[in-house]
Amino acid sequence: MSNVNETMNQIVSKIKDLVDTNTVVGNPITTPDGTTLIPVSKVMFGFCFGGSDGKDKADKPTFGAGSGAGVSMVPVAFIVVSNGNVRMIYIDPPTNTTLDKVVDMVPGIIDKFTSGKNDPTVNS
Repeated sequence: MSNVNETMNQIVSKIKDLVDTNTVVGNPITTPDGTTLIPVSKVMFGFCFGGSDGKDKADKPTFGAGSGAGVSMVPVAFIVVSNGNVRMIYIDPPTNTTLDKVVDMVPGIIDKFTSGKNDPTVNS
């Protein structure tokens, strides 16, 4: 196997070690009152790699490589378990576009629609 392949395999192996389910869904934290908080994060990563195996003019093997990587981990929510109830508390970033605002409104609209259907005082 060439040096480039070996180096690439090592990088991919290290990335697999970094990004696992414990990175996205964190370890549970139990508060003194028995409430359990489980952090949920959005993880983004990217990397690039380039290399070359070859031979110089004297027919000696040469190898050159370079790589770069970036990781971003942003908390997005907490799962809260308290008194047998489970709920999700979102950490909302500011809404930037009209589409974001519409998407943010959808759950409230659905709640109003479904609660009205089940309410006998609402005319059909």
